[in-house]
Amino acid sequence: MMETQALDFPKINAVLRTNGTGEVTINGTSHPIEAADEAAVLTDALRIITETAIQLGRPVRVSTTDPDGQGLIIVSPDGVVSEATPIKLASRQAQDTLPVKAASAPETAKATAAPAPAPVAPPAEETPAHPAGAAPVTLGAAVTDAAQEPAPAATPAAEEPGTRRSLKDTSFLISAPVIQPATRGWRGALSRLGFRMDPSPEELAEREDIRTVSQHWPGPRTVAVVNRKGGANKTPTVVMLSAILARYSGAATVAWDNNESQGTLGWRTEQGGHNNSVLDLIDSSQALLSPSAQAAQIARFVHHQTADKFDVLRSDENDEGDHEVTAEEVDIAHQVLTRYYRLIVMDSGNTARAANWRRMIHHTNQLVVPVTAIEDRAEAARLTLQTLESRGGHDAELARNAVVIVSESTDAKRSMSGDALKRAKDEAQRIAEGFAPHVQAVVRIPYDPALVNGPIRYDALQPATQRAWLAAAAAVAKGF
Repeated sequence: MMETQALDFPKINAVLRTNGTGEVTINGTSHPIEAADEAAVLTDALRIITETAIQLGRPVRVSTTDPDGQGLIIVSPDGVVSEATPIKLASRQAQDTLPVKAASAPETAKATAAPAPAPVAPPAEETPAHPAGAAPVTLGAAVTDAAQEPAPAATPAAEEPGTRRSLKDTSFLISAPVIQPATRGWRGALSRLGFRMDPSPEELAEREDIRTVSQHWPGPRTVAVVNRKGGANKTPTVVMLSAILARYSGAATVAWDNNESQGTLGWRTEQGGHNNSVLDLIDSSQALLSPSAQAAQIARFVHHQTADKFDVLRSDENDEGDHEVTAEEVDIAHQVLTRYYRLIVMDSGNTARAANWRRMIHHTNQLVVPVTAIEDRAEAARLTLQTLESRGGHDAELARNAVVIVSESTDAKRSMSGDALKRAKDEAQRIAEGFAPHVQAVVRIPYDPALVNGPIRYDALQPATQRAWLAAAAAVAKGF
């Protein structure tokens, strides 16, 4: 009843920001809000809106905007808040960061869609009532009459011999799981004030991605990050996937630099108290694989990331060395790592013909192809997938089920004009759409200065970038 009384006049828009500011606009008149925190901003905003409802003597409809998206709420003169339905507005941010699926796979879209609200049953005289899942029956008039005149108790029908159901075939545990109230934006702030609000579609999608990357799988899983062109964002992709999978799943995770020459993974991550690399691990493989070996011994050869909770196995960084890792040595290192880790994320070089590159593919469960939104990087990614597909068998299957991660170009990003920024985003979208029909999923990553130089830390990323990488990791985990 309250919602039907809430007219579209006056036009009320409420903005809630995470920095302790907000704004309520009523018919074009702005009321800026500054407070100590998000909850205080919300309290002031509700006071302003409630005063308007009191003046009108009826509920008012409010369009809300927060970092999580947009929505509609109803505020009554006595300060009661409820959700207006339906909410069809979605944030632009979610559209940019969630996986771009191939048009031929509509079932994947269903997996990330927010649950639809339960339909409201029409009056009995319009639609006959019937049990869920059963064929409609003509009971409308009987139900109406039963409300006026008590009906005699029904006598159970006699069952034919042998037709009685077994207790094994039934259960009383059919309750749907309770959805946790919203925790973010307007909905989350209202829930914390005692107005229980369901999470937005964006928050539900994020919860599903977190659930996906938090799974444990029977047996170890290996991810290979490949692109034959340098500068395609391979190393940042390895770090981000390792950090998210380790943080959420709690599974022992290692990032392995499988470059033919000196790789950059060691330069973009923390170094432990030693200089050991994959060659040292291979030399000690017999001891590491012995029945008496202890789990903590692996710490002598890997470099732990204290904040992001994964380990790094570096490539050989000896300037005077000329050793090239062979296919047999990849087998040995992989055997050691699968003994100590559940998840292995492998960085790679630029030569698809190298023995260590091809042997890496042999051990791979999920292929990831990163690309910056530049034509030559995208073409190199396409050729990488084409090469694998042409080999057939396991390699071709990996190519068809690959996850492509398209990062916006970082070239002179800070000095770009508005038109140039739009062109960069359009180019990233064009490349993403080009790959979508040929692979399992494509995920776009926004530009973030924290990924350009120096050690990479998940906590240093902007919230939109973190959300995009979570979507990327979920797309990868679905391939496990």
